[in-house]
Amino acid sequence: MFQPGELKVYSDHMAATTGRDDSQSSIRPMMGNEAIARGAWEAGVKVAAAYPGTPSTEIMENLAKYPAQDLHAEWSTNEKVALDVAIGGSFAGVRSLTSMKHVGLNVASDSLMSQTYIGVNGALVLVVCDDPGIHSSQNEQDTRIFGQLAMVPVLEPTDAQEALDFTRLAFDLSEQFDTPVIVRSTTRLSHTRSLVQTGERVELECKGFLEEPRKNVMIPGHARLRHGALIEREQLLRDYLETSELIRWEPGSEEVGIITLSTAYTYVKEMMPEASVLKLGASYPLPEAKIREFCVSVKRVIVVEELEPIVENALKVMGLKVEGKALFPREGEFSTEVVREGFEKAGLLPPSVKLETIDVQPMARPPLLCAGCPHTSAYMALRALNSRVSGDIGCYTLAAVEPLKAIDTSVAMGSSIANATGIALAGTEPRPIVATIGDSTFLHAGIPPLINAVYNNANITVVLLDNHITAMTGGQNHPGTGRNLRGEETHKIDYDALIKSVGVKWIKTIDSYNMGSVYQSLREATEYKGVAVVILDRPCVLDPVKLKGPPFQVNAEACTGCQTCMNLGCPAISWTDELYEGHHKVTIDEAACIGCSLCAQVSSTNCIEPVAAPQKS
Repeated sequence: MFQPGELKVYSDHMAATTGRDDSQSSIRPMMGNEAIARGAWEAGVKVAAAYPGTPSTEIMENLAKYPAQDLHAEWSTNEKVALDVAIGGSFAGVRSLTSMKHVGLNVASDSLMSQTYIGVNGALVLVVCDDPGIHSSQNEQDTRIFGQLAMVPVLEPTDAQEALDFTRLAFDLSEQFDTPVIVRSTTRLSHTRSLVQTGERVELECKGFLEEPRKNVMIPGHARLRHGALIEREQLLRDYLETSELIRWEPGSEEVGIITLSTAYTYVKEMMPEASVLKLGASYPLPEAKIREFCVSVKRVIVVEELEPIVENALKVMGLKVEGKALFPREGEFSTEVVREGFEKAGLLPPSVKLETIDVQPMARPPLLCAGCPHTSAYMALRALNSRVSGDIGCYTLAAVEPLKAIDTSVAMGSSIANATGIALAGTEPRPIVATIGDSTFLHAGIPPLINAVYNNANITVVLLDNHITAMTGGQNHPGTGRNLRGEETHKIDYDALIKSVGVKWIKTIDSYNMGSVYQSLREATEYKGVAVVILDRPCVLDPVKLKGPPFQVNAEACTGCQTCMNLGCPAISWTDELYEGHHKVTIDEAACIGCSLCAQVSSTNCIEPVAAPQKS
């Protein structure tokens, strides 16, 4: 976004806005999430809590790199717990932060909707990372709508420098206006690097607990009084933004004016460098007077925003004539190509030259579990048992596609057990009903539905896929690993004791790599009348360290091309050109094989065997 000279000019005015002391600053490349963490640390954050979720995970991981005496940083069991911990820090009078991906805000929203009435004591900042394009999520949603619903300001950084500066500013605004503040990022911002000028940490004196029950305790009588304060706060924030450096007017051609924000701003500047631009650093509340003044100054106004027409609709309610989603899509992630197409459709740019296409088909790479993934055996067995499987959120969701194709439903994090309960209580499904859930997801949102299943006498089997880590987001610790965010030893959950404590009578823990035991145990569990729980116990093969044992190989002469091992979907196994009665034989990539032995156990001809160890001389 910035050339070095421009970065200095911009950083100077943001330093003035945020109160940053640049006397001992440095400039270095940072990923957006790293810059957000840096901004929080510089702002003097004391309590930080999160649940890992792409694209937000690295924020808390980077905060944990700062000294423990500076701040408490934790992985919480879910996003609501994380927000409640941060709220507790705010009540105690210190600056607090929570971070999450967009769907995490769904989980935390109950607390947010009350806390917006309460306000803050110490600053309270929520960093929420949206995922336009659905790179690693179950849906595509727009956090700005939550900002409007909760009536809290939503700051919209464009690059890593703004990620740092806006996060730092968010703490000041939170205390100045007595409000939680959302800093909204997106996948592109969170995971893209750019130059950042850093500052030093400010240490603030703890305010202490505020003894004010009418503000802190949201019973109906108090809440009615606080609602009026929200409306007043909204207008104060709107007045602040009218003159704030967060709203930047860049004069240009009077023919067209573009109102934009977040990462879309960079694409606008690249495609329409001569246009007048009003860059919104906050999407809620909007500075109406500044926007009206900008719209009057140009002949045509176009709003460029990713996902929903939040700003566009607000401007139309104001009675302004603007264009937006008639030109740009409501779904997917923006890029220079997407934005250019929109301006071409508006007649502001000539049609781009269509490059000659090259007829090359990329090699197909189906989504597969990792070689040796311990989840594989369970799904092979469940398919063989003709089970109706409610899946959950995690890397094991890949078992929904070929070749495992053993998951029938997947809704949201923690939904599997309750979904299976509903199917069972409907009384219409003749097949065995099974819920599969990972260990981190179980601790996140799986315990209440398990209690509910027992309480309502549901006839289901729950398969707890315990791979000892939060694998999907890169190997983060959780209460079942026995280590906290900083890697320190702590209490480790005893799943067997926990599950028995809620009333489950049938429970069995087995080795995921013992195929015979997996098949037999799941068959017994699905025949049991009531709630049965099978814990499949094997660590993830990639995180926190890559596990690898002696590899296996295929005896080509004995291979009959039966394809049984191919049904594992293991990326280390592939077909060869050699045929046996019209069927392709298989081979194993020894470099990719981790030695789990699952293929050898399912082989119908015993043609798979360990690679012989080299003879010592």
